Amino acid sequence: MTSRGTAFSMVAVALLLATATSAQTYSPLYTYSQTDNGSSGIIWPSVLSQAQDGNLYSTIVTNGTYNAGTVYKITTSGAYSTIYNFCEEGGSCLVTGGYPYGGVTLGFDGNLWGTTADGGKDGFGSVFKITPGGTLTPVYPFTGGLGTVKDDGGPIYPVLQGQDGNFYGVSEEPYGGEYGAFFKLTTKGKITAHPFDYTNGESPNLPTEGTDGNFYGTTQYGGNNSTNCGVVYKATAAGKITPLHDFAGYPTDGCRPIGILVQGPDGDFYGTTYGGGTTNGNGTIFKISPTGKYTLLYSFTFAIVGSANPYDAQLPIAGLTLGTDGNFYGVGAYGGTENYGAIFQVTSAGAEKVLYNFCSVSCNDGFLPTTPMVLHTDGLLYGNTGGSSLGGSVFYSFNVGFQPLVYLVTWSAKEGATAEILGQGFTGASSVSFGGTPAKFKIVSDTYLTATVPASAIIGSVSVVTSEGTLISNRIFLVVPAIISFTPGSGPAGTLVTISGSGLAGATKVTVGGKTAAFKVVNDSEITATVPTGAKTGKIVVTTPGGTATSKTSFTVTT
Repeated sequence: MTSRGTAFSMVAVALLLATATSAQTYSPLYTYSQTDNGSSGIIWPSVLSQAQDGNLYSTIVTNGTYNAGTVYKITTSGAYSTIYNFCEEGGSCLVTGGYPYGGVTLGFDGNLWGTTADGGKDGFGSVFKITPGGTLTPVYPFTGGLGTVKDDGGPIYPVLQGQDGNFYGVSEEPYGGEYGAFFKLTTKGKITAHPFDYTNGESPNLPTEGTDGNFYGTTQYGGNNSTNCGVVYKATAAGKITPLHDFAGYPTDGCRPIGILVQGPDGDFYGTTYGGGTTNGNGTIFKISPTGKYTLLYSFTFAIVGSANPYDAQLPIAGLTLGTDGNFYGVGAYGGTENYGAIFQVTSAGAEKVLYNFCSVSCNDGFLPTTPMVLHTDGLLYGNTGGSSLGGSVFYSFNVGFQPLVYLVTWSAKEGATAEILGQGFTGASSVSFGGTPAKFKIVSDTYLTATVPASAIIGSVSVVTSEGTLISNRIFLVVPAIISFTPGSGPAGTLVTISGSGLAGATKVTVGGKTAAFKVVNDSEITATVPTGAKTGKIVVTTPGGTATSKTSFTVTT
């Protein structure tokens, strides 16, 4: 594990201050009509995302004026509105694309970013951005692997914005027999794609960015064994894809992971498989470290009265959501008392329990949930079911007892950078602090503010004091170090070098030309290091729990 991951695991547990109460409340808030739903309803993955205005946004794949899908907004009270109909240009959707399976994610620019699985200039789908008001801009058309850009096509997940400002995603290419690709896309629409090759996976699910700056995800198929059960992979921002675990399938392991991994307070990544397991092949929950240490945490059972866990959830397809209590929450597409699905909780140690059974009171409340839940800053979990007895999917909230919180859109940056923060009750907020260090801030709206990462900020939670109380971030903020200069610029082994910069407090390692050096942290902006014996001319690198900083110029080692 990198130092950044270590910091995450050491600090995050202490920061999870809001705990869940014993009571859970399921509330159906809106039943989508057939017009809303389209013929296929709301289906996986259909990611819901909270925007700067506090509302939730997502997509539906086949509804709308032209039956090519829509982007919609829904409030936390269940007020629904369509903000964009795909293929408004008509014809074959060659401008904007069509059929958006994935939902949308929030960008630093306040827009919602997503993909279409079809249409676009070459007919292989597209990346788009859209304002909360419904103004859509095409960003990139996939080529299907044609020409010199091997980007595949047919994406079914949205893109996510990395902390470096670029967007990252995966494409599927269902037409040409390819295995999918991991890609990086700039905000200007320049793409760099890296293909999967079956041994490192096939049909990738969207990864999540780890605290070490790498991306961790799963594939539904492929792997370097005979099971074709998929892999867990790591991808660098530069596109190097490394398989970390090959799923072995029933009866020793999970099979066909679906959904987005989530990084836990311990620094490990948690996810689910749709099949496999040690019981009846009804899916599993697993965790894996950034270095590839894999643990099968739980195997879902078949719903048999008298079993150790009767009416268990089954066939999870949506992944997990981290709660502020350090536990994980998910949905099974089937299982529960009526075999119409269930909401479950699982601890980091693998203790699982069902919290709500769909269709147990009234199937008007929805059934067959296949899309991930999202934790809103109001402390509630929100999600969609696949259908209901009324014919349409149901938008619901699930109250586990979490307190309101703030969500860090920006969770890793240098001192002086601007961090974006979502929440509620920001009007009249009196202070913002990073790890206890006060910060300058600007209130943009009651649900969105920006803050300047203060000098001498330390790794820790971000807190916002409002008239209703103090809101704590759902994750820690990582202060990225920076090297501004060093002096002298040359010298033999034994030379004492003064390194100036920011975010240097807590440094764990200093190297000169790749050789580890003895050092002393003077303060947040200064380190002294001794050029080690055997060092060669090269750059100076400082590692802290917030990341690494590399000097722009090299230190010259003289004899």
